[in-house]
Amino acid sequence: MPDSILPLSLESVTYEARGQRLIDRLSLVFGAGPRSVVLGPNGAGKSLLLRLCHGLLRPTSGRVAWACPGAGAARHQAMAFQRPVLLRRSALANVAYPLALRGVARRRRKELALAALERAGLAELAQRPARVLSGGEQQRLALARAWVQAPQVLFLDEPTANLDPGATRRIEALIDGFHQNGTKIVMTTHDLGQARRLADEVLFLHRGRLVEHAAAGTFFDRPQSREAAAFLNGDLLW
Repeated sequence: MPDSILPLSLESVTYEARGQRLIDRLSLVFGAGPRSVVLGPNGAGKSLLLRLCHGLLRPTSGRVAWACPGAGAARHQAMAFQRPVLLRRSALANVAYPLALRGVARRRRKELALAALERAGLAELAQRPARVLSGGEQQRLALARAWVQAPQVLFLDEPTANLDPGATRRIEALIDGFHQNGTKIVMTTHDLGQARRLADEVLFLHRGRLVEHAAAGTFFDRPQSREAAAFLNGDLLW
């Protein structure tokens, strides 16, 4: 079992692009255990935060630090996007690909990939081209690809956006499976119902700043900031 890469610490992280400050001196710590849901209005910096944590972007200033630095941290985390990034290959080949990169033997990676597809309810579609699958199937495929990597941390950026209720329920069940298996979940969503169902803690962003970081029950029942209260009330934030 690898050493834990958590906690993940962000220290005064700032991110600027085209002369605009999109993340503003953000400091927080993600620990193992609770499912962390990032909320906020459009443009608050939610997706940017996940990309900074995952290492897809470098902060303009400040520091993003894992407990286990370097290649070890990169190897034990995964990310699924609102629009899954899929290879022009079969569903099975998409799931097996990260195992091939890690040098897993061909027969073994096929076994692991098929097991992950089975868990995602996609075993019958194993040989179908990934890019012809429905939106919900593609998202489940992305989660199967993450599952096969056994990540310690899984970042999810709007994983059920534009999906119908049935597809959303299946995705949420898979997310719960990751959590029950010990994977740390950090996700963004615009769906307050989903946040209530899945969150153990909530991080509320506005204009690139961390306005609130609280247990989910506290956040939803007793928001401490004017911005969070307005957001939960459905008011527009500027």
